[in-house]
Amino acid sequence: MSDIDVLIIGAGAAGLLAARNLAQAGRRVLVLEARPYAGGRIQTLTAEAGFSAPTEAGAEFLHGDVPLTRELLTAYDIGWHDTAGTTYEVTAGQAAVAESFLDDMPLLLERLQQLSHDLPLADFLVQYFPGDEYQLLREQVTRFAEGYDAADARRASSFALRDEWSGNGAEDSPRPLGGYAGLIQGLTQELQAAGAQLKLGAQVTRIEWQPGQVTVRCQDRQVFHASQLLLTVPLGVWQAPAGQPGHFFLEPELPEHRTAAQQLGFGPVIKYLLEFDAPIWEQPSADIKQALPDMGFLFSDAAVPTWWSQQPGSRPLLTGWVAGSAAAHRQHLSLSELLTEALDSLAYLLQSTPAHLRQHLKAHRILNWATDPVALGAYSYPTINAAAFRATLSAPVADTLFVAGEGVYNGLYSGTVEAALVTGATAAQQMLQLSAP
Repeated sequence: MSDIDVLIIGAGAAGLLAARNLAQAGRRVLVLEARPYAGGRIQTLTAEAGFSAPTEAGAEFLHGDVPLTRELLTAYDIGWHDTAGTTYEVTAGQAAVAESFLDDMPLLLERLQQLSHDLPLADFLVQYFPGDEYQLLREQVTRFAEGYDAADARRASSFALRDEWSGNGAEDSPRPLGGYAGLIQGLTQELQAAGAQLKLGAQVTRIEWQPGQVTVRCQDRQVFHASQLLLTVPLGVWQAPAGQPGHFFLEPELPEHRTAAQQLGFGPVIKYLLEFDAPIWEQPSADIKQALPDMGFLFSDAAVPTWWSQQPGSRPLLTGWVAGSAAAHRQHLSLSELLTEALDSLAYLLQSTPAHLRQHLKAHRILNWATDPVALGAYSYPTINAAAFRATLSAPVADTLFVAGEGVYNGLYSGTVEAALVTGATAAQQMLQLSAP
């Protein structure tokens, strides 16, 4: 296939938006996607998976103002709705209503504002909140960073987390109606209408390039040629060593890009989707001794500590969440073991039994994103000097190789769909500013 101007590797949000923009500008574009579906880490499960309605296996919320995401959803006539419900905390088996995700957030932000130079979050906590007096706060903040940002506190940037936490949290994050599937479908339809091609099930293993010429080789031995290449693979794929699933070879290699990727954070997440035949957590019963009426979000000391419902909707789906080091430690557990752990956690939280919960379980899916061979993690988080490393990784090479994806985004919406979309638009603009190949 030599009649291609631009090859794009990855049909996630970044790759699809870039393909649409390039194709609409007259470029001949082919998108190669390793998965059997478009969307990447956006994956909306449908009724075929046993769920009663669209269910998000990956990205789920709009985190903050996210202008480009909202612009696209509006263009595709997709609305969104706020989350709702009561936030609970469960400690030592006892439930209580929580006022916020983190009670000491004002004090934490005040001390973060006093920082004159960036520190890893773990170092900041030891220096600014020392001693037994603040032990609980240090533990809570570390859990929050790991749970919400999928971050390793030993590497995460205090400056970046300060900026993020000063804005909207997940409690202010709405969901797209029907999930993100409509956005992916809209972009796919538009890029194809503009003449771009999308090839699924195409796992890229080798990229050979020289200025103005690229050859891409796939696992199934298909070969594609183009004048330019846009790489939108997840950061975990950039970080994968040779021999690990997901790794791709570059010839000639780009050592500065690879090194920059290693310096950035990419967090593991396990997402537990459990749909029951009824919202059994709403009312106490002989089998549910601790009900959680109107539960929106729940934070706890259980093995699977974070849960949320579909509030304000009434659908009986609970989503469990483990991220950061806790997810890394579970990387090699089987899906059966993870389900058992999830049901054990809910049984503890509801003062019930796993057997009772299993009786009412209608559908389930567990996504261990760190073990996904074409993602190798969930989303990025900012490390010290992340801006410089992201700039290096996203730097175009010889007007031939370009990079996009949420892992190279620098801004307020790190680790989000917005981040992916913005970098896809930026890369397409960079390519269009060059003379037509």
